[in-house]
Amino acid sequence: MARTLAEWLAYQEHVNPRSIELGLDRVREVWRRLGAPAPARRVITVGGTNGKGSTVALLEAMLAAAGSRVGSFTSPHLLDYNERVRIDGADADDASLIASFERIEAARGAGRDDAVPLTYFEFGTLAALDLFARAGLDVAILEVGLGGRLDAVNIIDADVAIVTTVDLDHMDWLGPDRDSIGREKAGIARAGRPVIVGELDPPAGLLDALAACGAKIERAGIDFHSERHAGGWQWRHRDGSAMALPDPALAAPAQFANAAAAIAALHVLLSLDESITAKDLYAAVSVGLTTVKIPARLQSLGGDPQLIVDVGHNPQAARVLAEWLQAQPFRRVHAVYGALADKDVAGVIGALGDRISHWHLAGLEQVTPRGLSAAALAAILRQAVPQASCDAHADVVSAFAAARTAAAPGECILAFGSFFVASAIIAEHVA
Repeated sequence: MARTLAEWLAYQEHVNPRSIELGLDRVREVWRRLGAPAPARRVITVGGTNGKGSTVALLEAMLAAAGSRVGSFTSPHLLDYNERVRIDGADADDASLIASFERIEAARGAGRDDAVPLTYFEFGTLAALDLFARAGLDVAILEVGLGGRLDAVNIIDADVAIVTTVDLDHMDWLGPDRDSIGREKAGIARAGRPVIVGELDPPAGLLDALAACGAKIERAGIDFHSERHAGGWQWRHRDGSAMALPDPALAAPAQFANAAAAIAALHVLLSLDESITAKDLYAAVSVGLTTVKIPARLQSLGGDPQLIVDVGHNPQAARVLAEWLQAQPFRRVHAVYGALADKDVAGVIGALGDRISHWHLAGLEQVTPRGLSAAALAAILRQAVPQASCDAHADVVSAFAAARTAAAPGECILAFGSFFVASAIIAEHVA
């Protein structure tokens, strides 16, 4: 009897006894058995601590505006698994995903003693690559799930790689400092091929590893620059190329850096692909900047008090939130906050500091084994910011209800801390 998509996803959670198992041998072997077709004529891989999803969305919008057939693979999803695989701007349908999972299941040798034990994420990565290869794409954009060097996405040799930012996250897997994490993220680069470094102050570990592998490094602030001014901003390259551009449709100051890195990637793509012209691409950049959409990145869901949803979950993302809040006119900010146990909760709380007027803490232990309880969050909050005002709730929905009751017109409700928080808020708002 054929499985539904939900049944396939539940099944995949138990094929490998480990939910995360870094390494390329297993997933590369199954991809080889599937024929290892190229997922597209050109591939861009996007890694980094923060900014990956936004950069993928910017690339997708710009390339689509240029008339390219584009596929994008991202994770995790917010509401529906299908969001992870997009082709020509549309989420993959259930039937296509199921057919791909069936092909992967056969290729991994399911039912045999020597079957390859793929993880949930590896199934999804292979399905995206399989569907992209069948779609006749011009460009595939692949977001790295965790780290870079040993992430399943890295079985594909990208024509252009992007490392957006490097900061402290997933330290149990990637290392204790920015240098260690940077070296892991450098693993998506390839010898002789361009890699875009999107932040102005990258760690030495990243730059050293990129140089050692022989990649062609393009650095923000050195090889390409972005300068904001009244009415827009300018992107320019050391080769003399320059563009006057409208502001990105995505909120937060960090989106200018993400946009600059995306443009740098497309700029070097011109030298690799004669079918892409500078005139067509540069004209499409402005269109892409003004039409790009991605949920839960400082997404306003309207109302008064205004509801803002963001997936920021580490100190670097929290600093971006704090910078954005500082520029807003809200009288008070009510935070609906939930977090996973492997996150630097104290660092997130400390980065936001006095920007939050009241914390409505939401337990996540009921939705994921990795989730922290509201009581655990409250203990960390009291230690990090002793004077903080807070209340604790069993789940996101009840924390959100409390925030709506407490917040007054002219104030803001900021729901953030995890994809689990953002998805629950968006689902509640839609309902």
